[in-house]
Amino acid sequence: MIPNHPIIAAVRPLLHATGAILVSTDEQQPGDIPLMWDGEVVAVVRLPPLHGALDRLIVSVEKELGSTLPALSRNDKQKAIRLLDQRGAFTLRRAVEDVADAMGVSRITVYNYLNALHR
Repeated sequence: MIPNHPIIAAVRPLLHATGAILVSTDEQQPGDIPLMWDGEVVAVVRLPPLHGALDRLIVSVEKELGSTLPALSRNDKQKAIRLLDQRGAFTLRRAVEDVADAMGVSRITVYNYLNALHR
């Protein structure tokens, strides 16, 4: 059972944003991250699998910008690319192609937006 503790309330927005979950200390597995408070493990954070990471990043950017990627204006699509780039989305294999498909633009458009950012 996960205790009602101030650190739990403090990390919930971060967990929600990243797709991580809290598990009790007796369910800890290798790779989980213990939450320490005064030298005691209060709970454990389990990170989400890498599979689906790009989808989670896209959803978070859509929430932040207030619309789905295809419905964004050109300016907001450029902002979306900047946010995805800042969050490391384009380090993932096939990310440019997948973002282009999700956005409803060509790969060349995504590359152009990225090149404009890095100039």
